[in-house]
Amino acid sequence: MTMPLHFELVTPARLVLSEEVHQVVVPGTEGEFGVLEGHAPFTSTVKDGVIRVWRSENGHPEEIPVKGGFAEVSAKGLTVLAEHVG
Repeated sequence: MTMPLHFELVTPARLVLSEEVHQVVVPGTEGEFGVLEGHAPFTSTVKDGVIRVWRSENGHPEEIPVKGGFAEVSAKGLTVLAEHVG
């Protein structure tokens, strides 16, 4: 069993999501990237697309449309600062 990843999705207007999840796949400008707990720290810009969030290892992903932004993976988890969500 893997440890949960803390994931936050934020826009300039509001906190959209803040929870423990299994995995998140982000549409980075250099290509999609997946993040699990323990991922090496890095930052990336985010292109228009869909963030996919798996709440459990064997679950189905929730798809969240985003427009632009910035992603940061740190020891605290994954934070996506999106220009617009939805």
